[in-house]
Amino acid sequence: MLRKANFVLTPYINSSNLRATYQILNTVVPYVLLWILAIQAQSISLWLLPPIIVLLVLFSLRCFSLMHDCGHNSLFRSKSANRIIGFLLGAINAIPQYGWSRDHAYHHKTNGDWERYRGVADFLSTEEFSQLDPFHQKLYEVLRHPLMAIPGGFFYLVIKPRLILSLGVYDLIHHIFTDLKQGSEFKLAQMISAHQSKYWQSSTEFWDLLLNNIFVVSSWIILSSLWGFELFWSIYSMVISCSATIFIWIFFVQHIFEGAYAHKTEGWDYISGAVKGSSYLKLPAILRWFSADIGYHNIHHLSERIPNYHLAACHRENSHLLSDVKILRITDLFDCAQFILWDADSNRLVSVASFRQAAEARANFIALRARE
Repeated sequence: MLRKANFVLTPYINSSNLRATYQILNTVVPYVLLWILAIQAQSISLWLLPPIIVLLVLFSLRCFSLMHDCGHNSLFRSKSANRIIGFLLGAINAIPQYGWSRDHAYHHKTNGDWERYRGVADFLSTEEFSQLDPFHQKLYEVLRHPLMAIPGGFFYLVIKPRLILSLGVYDLIHHIFTDLKQGSEFKLAQMISAHQSKYWQSSTEFWDLLLNNIFVVSSWIILSSLWGFELFWSIYSMVISCSATIFIWIFFVQHIFEGAYAHKTEGWDYISGAVKGSSYLKLPAILRWFSADIGYHNIHHLSERIPNYHLAACHRENSHLLSDVKILRITDLFDCAQFILWDADSNRLVSVASFRQAAEARANFIALRARE
């Protein structure tokens, strides 16, 4: 069995502020300039917009990928630099970075343990799926179809953080008034810290969510007033939806595929989860750059502290230990998308079709035995 000590990882856990700064500049500056170009181009001809929007989508994807590194404190040497830049990159894609990074850290700690973490779309076990009626079984399949990532990505980035803040603030206000009725002294910061919210897990996460919403909504208002509501939102909604769809798809094929490590908690192994529960996503050079080499996902899961600019070299160094990993391409998405059920008995992912065939075979066998 592979152990972490078998891999050469430590030399690559070496963040460079210079390389990180260069990556931020060659990502954020073009993204801003492309927005300015798009506004200028539309006044000449709308036919100039499609290639600009494609580039905006790709740079938005790269912003997210670099934010992901910041969440692991791997892009810069300084934790505070990762925190500040991560917040700004999150705001570009309308997502609160702190809460996202906390959830993502849980994914890293439990990858391959399907009793604790159910993948990118809260997948059901075969037992849970069998308890659904036909309508809800069909609904389950439809909601986890890859094309649902398009509206789902827009909801995830644009609507969900605003909805969570609204519901959470309402819950917080109710908590504050309840405390005041009970005679508590009005100390806002203390009340926020003491409040156990189901919408955020700490006061730090609340402040990050609040500041993200202030920054994002303010930018929406300002840019809509400068460039026009219809123009801004027609471009912005396409960019944010498409970039979200791409990184959802990438994340999907990195963990959901035939033969993926999908174990119960008992007997689960972290290294197996990293190596066999993550694919090597082979991307064209241009997508490797825009995704910040996240395709080397086995290495990333072995050590999330390795910055993106060292992943390829680390992969080459350890390639002799990764000969059995699953190699996928983005075109394999629809093949992978069928494996949306977890069979706890066999510790593997299965398709709905294979589950139904197995269930039908069992039913036929039982019926045959009953007639004998």
